[in-house]
Amino acid sequence: MNAIVIYKSKYGSTKQYAEWIAEELSCEAVDAKYIKVSDLLGYDTIICGGGLYAEVIAGANLITKNLEQLKDKKLIVFSTGITPLDCHEYYDTLVREKNFKGDSLSYIKVYHFMGKMILNELSVVHRTAIRALKKLMSGKENPSPMEKMLIDLCDADGDFTDRSAIEELVEYVKQ
Repeated sequence: MNAIVIYKSKYGSTKQYAEWIAEELSCEAVDAKYIKVSDLLGYDTIICGGGLYAEVIAGANLITKNLEQLKDKKLIVFSTGITPLDCHEYYDTLVREKNFKGDSLSYIKVYHFMGKMILNELSVVHRTAIRALKKLMSGKENPSPMEKMLIDLCDADGDFTDRSAIEELVEYVKQ
């Protein structure tokens, strides 16, 4: 098996998962800013990870926009974020619709992992966006369950990463 893990990480949890996966698979983890699609052509397995921002998986477009060149390879995309993994409406609908068009999911296996959000480490832009989102959602007269969850997530503060979460992805790659 000839594999590579590429990642796009702003606060570190995606990089952490990429390093754990690379360690388990005895391959390299590389920051996506140093990778072009031509660099990926020599690999059998390409794993791409990124944080979730407004349902968009950072860096996943390296795979999705180049699917024609890569679809004969084992392709995996993983996301990190703080939305609970049992929020199927979020992951199975919103995240999939924003990231994967047409039949791309017939070529790409997708995983989601819990990340971290340390409030005092967030950029001013992200802290401001979270405050604005909380204010907007809290001002709704009858918030939906999803909106209530978003309000609660605005106050999440901690590292929710878990190395054991990668086991299914690693087993899939080794098959």
